[in-house]
Amino acid sequence: MANVFRPEIDEHGDVAGFCWRGESVGRKAGSERLGASVYELPPGEATFPYHCHLANEELLIVLAGRPDLRTPEGWRRLDEGDVIAFPTGGLGAHQLVNRTDGDVRFVMISEMRSPDIALYPDSDKVGVREHAPGSEREGLRLNFRAPDAVDYWDGERMPEAPD
Repeated sequence: MANVFRPEIDEHGDVAGFCWRGESVGRKAGSERLGASVYELPPGEATFPYHCHLANEELLIVLAGRPDLRTPEGWRRLDEGDVIAFPTGGLGAHQLVNRTDGDVRFVMISEMRSPDIALYPDSDKVGVREHAPGSEREGLRLNFRAPDAVDYWDGERMPEAPD
């Protein structure tokens, strides 16, 4: 059984500036179509780069601490108990940062629609995922810089006739 107040931490982000601990409580509770993860965010860290999903809506619930949230409207400080929805597309872009002296704990709930495409406005990247983020399923997972895009017909040619 999963518990958001007593998570069994078994996931980690360990890239400089993006260090976090977490547990996929939705999966452990038996959910197949909804993802739910508890994150613990130490001071001075962010969970993920500023991003949005094109297929998966997300919902944030702050359990403890006062994280700073970045959205297309700018930055704002959240309070314990705040619930924020991130719709699909650019209007749902978000990033969570802990600029306090104590740990922050929150739950992120998401649809588990596959495939998913994520946009990263700060680095001008596009992430393509065969399976929804947080899924245990293996599959295609690629990141591209948007300026590297090519025309649909680039490199295509008429097939040769069989002998």
